[in-house]
Amino acid sequence: MRFICRVGTPEGSVVEQVHEGRDAAAVRGDLEKKGLFVFDVRRRGLLGALSLDIGGGSRGRVPIQQLLVFNQELIALLRSGLPLLQSIELLKDRPADEGFRQVLGEVRDRVKSGEAMSDAFAGFGQRFPALYAPTLQAGERSGELESVLKRFVRYQKLVLSTRKKVISALMYPAALIGLSLVLILVMTAYVLPNFSDFFAGLGAELPLLTRGVMVVADFLRANAVWLAGGALAAVIVLRQSGRTAAGRRRLDGWKLSVPFLGVVFERMSLSEFCRSLSTLLAGGIPIVPSLETSVGAIGNAAVRERLAPLPAAVREGKAMAEALRSTGVGEDLMIDMVQVGEETGALDQMLSDVSDFLDDEVDTRMQRILGLIEPAMLIIMAILVAILLVAVYLPMYSLLGSIGV
Repeated sequence: MRFICRVGTPEGSVVEQVHEGRDAAAVRGDLEKKGLFVFDVRRRGLLGALSLDIGGGSRGRVPIQQLLVFNQELIALLRSGLPLLQSIELLKDRPADEGFRQVLGEVRDRVKSGEAMSDAFAGFGQRFPALYAPTLQAGERSGELESVLKRFVRYQKLVLSTRKKVISALMYPAALIGLSLVLILVMTAYVLPNFSDFFAGLGAELPLLTRGVMVVADFLRANAVWLAGGALAAVIVLRQSGRTAAGRRRLDGWKLSVPFLGVVFERMSLSEFCRSLSTLLAGGIPIVPSLETSVGAIGNAAVRERLAPLPAAVREGKAMAEALRSTGVGEDLMIDMVQVGEETGALDQMLSDVSDFLDDEVDTRMQRILGLIEPAMLIIMAILVAILLVAVYLPMYSLLGSIGV
């Protein structure tokens, strides 16, 4: 197989070359033996081009689970007294993701040449969570890399746990909706047309309800291709618009305006912000850089835009609670807790408590929403099924009545 390799030469220039090898790891090893610094190795051709946009590919985002495993193993090695460089050397080939292995190989080389580990990881931009490089920097500055990494791992696990709770909570309503759609499609595509043809052959007039359902069924069958194409086009347009800054802001703003769920999305973003800020402050990073990083790490673009003035306001001398209140984001209790944290000098711990409070609120709200959605979906399904069954059986009763049975 052929691979396109971006390498640094001993003379200091960066060039792209084409090399053949069994796989990317073998090509990388051959190039390193020649004294070249390997920046990137990717498959030549269509597969290589596609891999640029696939998570876990040569330039995709590093899988978060593998990143957490790497950090847990790194913590264990550092705790045992192993030097940082030797620890990275032992761990660089362990991840299953090839792109992550390549990154760790380059990080090892940069650390070996004297570069800080935080700077080495910061060079890979969007491939890692925005909080990761600043967390490493906090550990390097304080000399407590092991404890700072523990806080990062704990933070990421809590974020993942919250997301999984929300997703799992929405699975049952989604399954009900899917089953309802399948039932409606089967009835309108197969059952109703057969009954319609049967009664048409008998010359019997269909009841109004049945005729109305048949009009809808005929429309769906006649325009199925266009409807499916339109739905697919809408999904593609939404995905593409979500990749632009303006489109992402609109989509995330729409999420916040969804009844009941909008508050949940906002609380999740605020919890993410508070926990990341707590982690950075506990690691010794000054508040303004911590705010800049934490605001930038918020997943929801609409919330991120509303909190964007925070770092500048704090830099100008405003208290964080006052600056947060001026953004209009978050409820009074949350802001009051932040104010207490500032006044007592325990802002990092109070932010962690705020995040726990918000996580509990998200969980409580999701349970309430599910308590409303599940019976509502069952009622809607029952009504739809009842309408379809009545539309099918009403002509039969009419026919039996007309012949005096």
